[in-house]
Amino acid sequence: MAFGAARTIAGEQVRVNMGAPRLLAAEIPVQGYSGRVIGVAPPVIESDYALPPMTCVSMGNPHTVFFVPDVAAVPLADVGRKVEALALFPRQTNVEFAQVVDRGHARMRVWERGSGITLACGTGACGTAVAGILNDLLDSPVDITLEGGTLTIAWPDQNGPVWMTGPAVEVFAGTIEVPGP
Repeated sequence: MAFGAARTIAGEQVRVNMGAPRLLAAEIPVQGYSGRVIGVAPPVIESDYALPPMTCVSMGNPHTVFFVPDVAAVPLADVGRKVEALALFPRQTNVEFAQVVDRGHARMRVWERGSGITLACGTGACGTAVAGILNDLLDSPVDITLEGGTLTIAWPDQNGPVWMTGPAVEVFAGTIEVPGP
């Protein structure tokens, strides 16, 4: 199955090949680093909230993941906005805060670049799973619970693609009338 290919499995679930993550700083991109950016000292921002170490991943778009003890305690609107816009990230970055429940489950909140707080982010869930595996906090497959629902992320081969499985529901149906010649 090619990148982006999807198929329905087990009822209303869809499994999607999200492609292989990019892990080198130049590929994400993250300025001032070479090689992988895994569990490194956090950037300095003006906030009362102390950032933990960060891990950066690209799933076709840049993600910066922070593992925290309580994802609900993160002032996401304040911290997400500041991290997104740091010069460290020349294309800006999506910002994920994740709380490990156990090796097969994490809770996540996301600040999406250009959008702000969102209820879910598939690439963010994939980036969080990859970051958790690279930091030896999570195992594949892992359930990532976001405010909008739970996705199952599998990265069975660290040289291969990430697979995302989640619910698929119809959210809109319509008809377009095109005038004739």
